Amino acid sequence: MELRHLRYLVTVAEELHFGRAADRSSRRVRLTPAGERLLVEARAALAAVDRVTAVAAELAATPTRVLRVGMSPGLGARLTRGLEILRQTNSELDIELELVAIPVVEQLAAVVRGEMELALLRAVPAGEGLQVLELWPEPVAVALPATHPLARRPTVRLRDLADLPLRIPARAYDPPFHDFALDACRAEGFEPRLGRPSCDAADTLVEIGNGPPAWALIYADVEVAAGLDAGISKASVLRLDPPLNACGCLVVFTAKAPACVQSLVAAFGPQGAA
Repeated sequence: MELRHLRYLVTVAEELHFGRAADRSSRRVRLTPAGERLLVEARAALAAVDRVTAVAAELAATPTRVLRVGMSPGLGARLTRGLEILRQTNSELDIELELVAIPVVEQLAAVVRGEMELALLRAVPAGEGLQVLELWPEPVAVALPATHPLARRPTVRLRDLADLPLRIPARAYDPPFHDFALDACRAEGFEPRLGRPSCDAADTLVEIGNGPPAWALIYADVEVAAGLDAGISKASVLRLDPPLNACGCLVVFTAKAPACVQSLVAAFGPQGAA
């Protein structure tokens, strides 16, 4: 039985006259006991349908957009500001954030597959199916054991570190930053001697301060983000001379609509979320 049949039944039962219900006859109609029972159920079913229709209309009027985002550590403030701008400029949407905590290489694959809306990274990736927009500079610093002679300087040059092992993420984990670090060293005229791969920046600082002599390239704001206490830390974070900057990037799928990309750039670029 279809909904229209239930509506016919209720209409006829309430009018008790075919002529008034459908303009076909003047015969009077009376429901049998079975019909009376069916009428109760028909009214309940139609009321439920009306409630579902009302809820669907309400949801359509205020749709929810789930924004799935992958990102490098330390970009929480930029993400928060950018998300607020998106909400202000897309007031018709109820935007919900879902952070995807997976390695960078998996983030890039998820963007291509459409499983994530975007990724915010601190070094320029490459790959088929990716649209990479370079939006803001990311200063890079050096972490050294606080006891190392170079740690007493206000700044350090990359080539002064050539004899020490370099701690950076494995390329399989974070290809953009791995390649960025190697290219920076090569630009200064040396091939770095790689130590054990690093992962979490805060953990790397602890290891640099307490392990065998080594150095790490880290983002300059990691000292604050990691809560590094100069009074108790055994690692020092130094600026580079000359300064070294990576590039903060918005990464989206190549086929994403231009208007959508422009909206994301406005939210997460230097004008909006710096």
